[in-house]
Amino acid sequence: MASAILCSNPRMQFLAQEHEIMEAVTRVMNSDSYILGSEVSSFEEEFATYIGVAECIGVNSGTDSIILGLKALGITRGDEVVTPSHTAVATVAAIVASGATPVFADIDPISFTLNPNSVQEAITSNTKAIIAVHLYGHPCDMDSLTQIASDNGVFLIEDCAQAHGAKWRNRKVGSFGVFAFFSFYPTKNLGAIGDGGAVVTNNVDLANSIRRLRQYGWDSQKQAQVQSSVSRLDEIQAAILRVKLVNLDLANTKRRKIAENYSTRLMNTNLKLPTVDSNAEHVFHLYVVQVENREKIIEKLNKLDIFPGIHYQTPVHLQPAYRSLESSRKTSLEVTENIQSTILSLPMYPELMETDIDRVCEGVLSV
Repeated sequence: MASAILCSNPRMQFLAQEHEIMEAVTRVMNSDSYILGSEVSSFEEEFATYIGVAECIGVNSGTDSIILGLKALGITRGDEVVTPSHTAVATVAAIVASGATPVFADIDPISFTLNPNSVQEAITSNTKAIIAVHLYGHPCDMDSLTQIASDNGVFLIEDCAQAHGAKWRNRKVGSFGVFAFFSFYPTKNLGAIGDGGAVVTNNVDLANSIRRLRQYGWDSQKQAQVQSSVSRLDEIQAAILRVKLVNLDLANTKRRKIAENYSTRLMNTNLKLPTVDSNAEHVFHLYVVQVENREKIIEKLNKLDIFPGIHYQTPVHLQPAYRSLESSRKTSLEVTENIQSTILSLPMYPELMETDIDRVCEGVLSV
């Protein structure tokens, strides 16, 4: 019997580099430093170089990286942050945790990333920042968003949780905003084996502020200069990420080849396939199509041991915890609300075999 094909499969990513990962873990275990040691500092330097920025600060999760970054910028209660509702709830949860108010803008119907015109409509005198979510691995229109942020005197922040290595006009995402944040959740393009996150920036003062905030507000003498909790990237996770970072570009190339294969095989179907902006280099964290009768298709594919996903089934503003934000909505979210019943994520990870891709395509074609 053929094995199940999952939407993502971090275990396969581990097995592909098992020897190197186990060596890295053993190296940490045999060291005398388990918290914010050489593995974290080395990863921070290597990842900053990879993105093309001056500073990287490792933290416990992608969510924490947003919270600490917003706090370092002084964004707090009464301030507004414009972001999409079609995103992982973590983006919005972090804004709320900082005390600020999320204000939702609509998305582009092709790339599923922020619609610059909708962002402009959402800005008020209380707006302090825009969080541009490079969703599914496709970069936002950074030309337009950079101009809007500059014209309105607000911070541009990048959510790169799904876009490790993606580029806009041949420049890596994460290098445009005042800061950017990354998640290293196991299913990401660059995934740890546990939680992890990072803030990257070219602003040295901001980086130093975030370093204090990630560890009780301590200065070099371990005196708390500001009130804060703790959020540190683990040494073992940093060592694993260093192993995986070496092969990130190769893994992203494999993702693009799988996406190309899907698009070629499924071209003459009633699926609406993903389109890549000519200025963008997509890293296909997810391969998202649109289709009618989605639930019936999922049910039939599951019977073939193929398990696609939905990212994301309910916009954040329609989820129970955030419905109260509806009263502050300033723009239409028509595209966001219209696509929710049709989006479907086909299996996507670099270790998919040619036979797996064949099974997925044949399964989709059969139903």
